[in-house]
Amino acid sequence: MTPEAVSESQITRRALAAIERVGNKLPDPAVLFIALLLLVWILSWFFSLFSYDLIDPRTGEQLLVSNQLSASAMTQFMSSMVATFAHFHPIGVVLVAMLGIGVAEHTGFINSALRAMLGVTARWLLTPMIILVGIISHTAADAGYVLVIPLGGIIFHAAGRHPLAGIAAAFAGVSGGFSANFIPSAIDPMLQGISQSAAQIIDPAVVLNPLNNFFFTAASSILIIGLGWLITDRIVEPRLGASPVDADMEAQPGMEALQENESRALRLALWVMALAIGLLVMSAWSADSAWRGPEGSLTERGAPLMASIVPLIFVLFLLPGVAYGVAAGTVKSSRDVIAGMTASMNSMAYYLVIMFFIAQFIYAFAQSNLGVLLALEGAAWLKSMGLPGPLMIAGIVLLTGILNLFVGSASAKWALLAPIFVPMLMELGISPDLTQAAYRVGDSTTNIITPLMPYFPLVVVYCQRYIAQTGIGTVTALMLPYSVSFIIAWTLFLLLYWSLEIPLGLQSTYIWVTG
Repeated sequence: MTPEAVSESQITRRALAAIERVGNKLPDPAVLFIALLLLVWILSWFFSLFSYDLIDPRTGEQLLVSNQLSASAMTQFMSSMVATFAHFHPIGVVLVAMLGIGVAEHTGFINSALRAMLGVTARWLLTPMIILVGIISHTAADAGYVLVIPLGGIIFHAAGRHPLAGIAAAFAGVSGGFSANFIPSAIDPMLQGISQSAAQIIDPAVVLNPLNNFFFTAASSILIIGLGWLITDRIVEPRLGASPVDADMEAQPGMEALQENESRALRLALWVMALAIGLLVMSAWSADSAWRGPEGSLTERGAPLMASIVPLIFVLFLLPGVAYGVAAGTVKSSRDVIAGMTASMNSMAYYLVIMFFIAQFIYAFAQSNLGVLLALEGAAWLKSMGLPGPLMIAGIVLLTGILNLFVGSASAKWALLAPIFVPMLMELGISPDLTQAAYRVGDSTTNIITPLMPYFPLVVVYCQRYIAQTGIGTVTALMLPYSVSFIIAWTLFLLLYWSLEIPLGLQSTYIWVTG
């Protein structure tokens, strides 16, 4: 290694360490969101004093910033506080899934299954395998956050590797590569519908295919797996080598061979899981299955199967978990099953406290319209730059990535930006499909470094199982190499893809060219 390379490596490590130190000096995440809530109230009051020559694309009316310190806003905030918390989507997703996973973990099913898997999987292939599973988990909506990410830590730890590297790799696949997938998911028609409505502002005859980005997202999966593999094994894990795992976690079972009773119980549990999956496939196979949506698809938005992913995770871990426990002797009565659920909920107590304040912050931020103001002003600034096509595409990626630090919902951001960007770029000869692809790149790459993403505190909790002192700064520094590398490499990949005139997805109907 050259002196220049050594110097650059040292600079990188020092920069990441500085980010970690600064981040961990921030208040506890719950206190941080209380401070952010107060900041939103103050900013909403200040910006409500001005009028804006902007049209809210959601209503078609002039944009107004709502003062959240007004009497009516504060009384509404107080009266809806319980409902805001109880109806906050990530809470139900996490808790229901963790009930089933908790039983499977408590009885030993997950540990035995992982040990069996590690016995036939090369240690050096664990990283790409975890990233691949994280990418595929997008098909199941938010399931990857509660299933794949914690398993990444468990798998790496059992293999004698640093568990935080496994969590980082899984988080990169699940969230950083959110717009990469080999399998269509509900997000595809959701974004396509918004893009089509925006394109029809220019030409009502435009019709976009729901899989208008599918070829690009499938190809992007290979990029994300390779890049994530390189970053995990060459940057993240070597840097974590000096971070010891807490003593109580060192005693966890590792790579030792399965005992006879464990092997027998695992075979039974896997048969139970296969039977449950088989029954699910049989019930969903017919064209008139109740699992299908109004259009007859199993994966369309609103399909009962897609809405049941988290309950299915609960059942598909509960049943084999109980079967394993009975066969292995770790379940002797129903009390042991309930004990597993209770243990999983105990580990979620800190998460629930954080989620309460995150839910209130997101409510106030949405009601204030500050996010809409930020999106529209940013889009207007980018439009005023008058950049050529490739730079405009890169600008959309960058603007979306920055906006994603504050507004998490992919569909909400695109509903704000699409009516501006899609017609504007159509006039430059750039297809709605390409504009949507640029948005998807930006929307994915900064998910993993913003504490405002609802599942970010959950990742902090996962890391604290292995290193109790883990904080926001630790996770941010851990994920920053992925985020920076993804946004640069993925943008260049999109521009190369476009320049080669490779179809982005299934054919849409419009008169504009894509290159």
